[in-house]
Amino acid sequence: MGGEGAMMAANNSLKNNRSLLAKRKETKALEGSYAAIELKEFPKATAEQLEEIRERIQIKNKQNRIRQLIVLGVFLIILSFIYYIS
Repeated sequence: MGGEGAMMAANNSLKNNRSLLAKRKETKALEGSYAAIELKEFPKATAEQLEEIRERIQIKNKQNRIRQLIVLGVFLIILSFIYYIS
């Protein structure tokens, strides 16, 4: 008797998988091709512009590191104060 239930479950599983496969095949038509797409042309950056961007990024990173160190320092001071009190 137990074998029949398992067989029905297996048949239902196969049926469900087939229906999912059919849905997947339908969506393939939406993929399309990128052959007809034309790419945009962007202006090339000069060496001076790249250097300026590099310097700006370095300055921003340095500011972020300083902020992180300040927050970490304040956190450690608060933590040590709480430890000292208790």
